[in-house]
Amino acid sequence: MTAFAAAAAGIDTGDTAWMLIATALVLMMTPALGLFYAGLVRSKNTLNTFMMCVAAMAVAVVTWALVGYSLAFDGDGSIIGGFGHALLDGVTFAPREGTTIPHLLFFAFQATFCVITVALVSGAVVERMRFGPFLIFAALWSVLVYAVLAHWAFGGGWLQANGTLDFAGGIPVEMGSGFSALAAALVVGARKDYGRQALLPHNAVYVLLGAGLLWFGWFGFNGGSGFGTGDASVLAFTNTLLAPACTLVVWFVLDLVRGRRVTAIGAATAIVVGCVAITPAGGFLSPGWAMALGAFAALPSYALIVWRTRTRVDETLDVLAAHGTAGLIGILFIGVFAQEAWNGVSDGLLYGNAEQLLWQALAIVAAPAYAFVVTYVLLRVIGAVTPLRASEREEAIGMDIVQHGEEAYATGEGAILVTPEAGSSGGVPVRA
Repeated sequence: MTAFAAAAAGIDTGDTAWMLIATALVLMMTPALGLFYAGLVRSKNTLNTFMMCVAAMAVAVVTWALVGYSLAFDGDGSIIGGFGHALLDGVTFAPREGTTIPHLLFFAFQATFCVITVALVSGAVVERMRFGPFLIFAALWSVLVYAVLAHWAFGGGWLQANGTLDFAGGIPVEMGSGFSALAAALVVGARKDYGRQALLPHNAVYVLLGAGLLWFGWFGFNGGSGFGTGDASVLAFTNTLLAPACTLVVWFVLDLVRGRRVTAIGAATAIVVGCVAITPAGGFLSPGWAMALGAFAALPSYALIVWRTRTRVDETLDVLAAHGTAGLIGILFIGVFAQEAWNGVSDGLLYGNAEQLLWQALAIVAAPAYAFVVTYVLLRVIGAVTPLRASEREEAIGMDIVQHGEEAYATGEGAILVTPEAGSSGGVPVRA
């Protein structure tokens, strides 16, 4: 028997075909996030905001292949994995243990999760963080934060070993990005105009289109996390349809009560919140409880967005509210409403298993704390070596011109160049 034949012996072609599609869907979510984020910022920062998501596709894939995947999924350490799969050593066509898909495909699917999580964090610091330091941060964060949390939740780490349930990434993706975003916003600081003038989204159509594409990709994100075409994937896929729809309905009501209008930005945000909330719970809740989760998740996320804008914390695109908070709610919902009759794994408190809620509650304390502290320290260290943010003059010009020498919207009058001004560390815009 050849090596290929031996590897194929444990492979299910149907499961593999679905996972190839799911992997592509999740990768598409990162440029979709770029579109969503780009519409939320001012026009002069459109390209830079999108480029931070593109950068995640480059940096995170490389770090994941070199060492991140190994630290997340190799070995049996309770806190961190080993280096047995560094440089993709041993990642072959043979099936990954516990799955019927090639190990190489399992690696690729997990890589796309790391990519979008890095991109999510950028939403906290857009419109003022320099591109170079962000690349350094993205590389280190993907290993020091994401890989560690992924090991805790999926790679045999202490949370998974003790029974904590997370179907598709509530711990490393959602809470990891949300609470890291808060730390990043505090370290980098507020935009110079924050609190002094309205900083409004420049393109609501981008935001809606990005949110729609994210929802589409989320069927691969959640549906693929069953690693096949079995019941768990079907349940998660269906719940990914139901939960965001319910979040949308409740968000409409909240908008009407608060402002007497249903807003496009609110609708797009609601889609993301619903998708995030069902991410950890999609394969563990009945469709009915998934709908309840989607409806309930709208309340704390909406409230946090409204409250945050009244504070001095410039967490630009509300990653904490949309991802950290909604992901936290999803993790807790598992502890209360999970049903073994639907998931084949465990019941929650409502169905007689109080211990499940205990471990879910521990996860919502440990993961946010780790993500926040390590991100805060990491950015402080990087900031001691190189400035994290642009100068006020550069910020006023716009990050597109300053960081990339390009404009998202050509004026027809020639490109804008930034030339040094005598005695200044910044630059002044002139027409070419």
